[in-house]
Amino acid sequence: MSETETAQAEQHSPNAATISAESSNLSAEEIERLTDDIVGALKTVYDPEIPVDIYELGLIYKVDLDDNRNITIDMTLTAPGCPVAGEMPVWVENAVASVEGVQDVKVNMVFDPPWDQSRMSEEAMVALNWW
Repeated sequence: MSETETAQAEQHSPNAATISAESSNLSAEEIERLTDDIVGALKTVYDPEIPVDIYELGLIYKVDLDDNRNITIDMTLTAPGCPVAGEMPVWVENAVASVEGVQDVKVNMVFDPPWDQSRMSEEAMVALNWW
């Protein structure tokens, strides 16, 4: 991924999620469109106990896009014992799979590093009134 593409991905990542494309076959415009659409899809998934989407909560750690438009996502939960731990990865997979051009989505649940409130965006903090 070029420095420009990395910078574009980082500007879409208020919670420091890494969105990267290892592919040199996709145009910068296509990577930008997919990045915008994937972030938009992630923002439709909410933790049912917290009225903020999982992207702004900082639950998405990494999103990789390969040459074939397959997506691999590393995500976490606010707590390992989250009641929707088995369901949320499926919600994420379905949301991202709905993005035009995406071929396959794999969601990996990770707990290292553990999630904490510092991963939340300012938008999430405002929504939760955590100032």
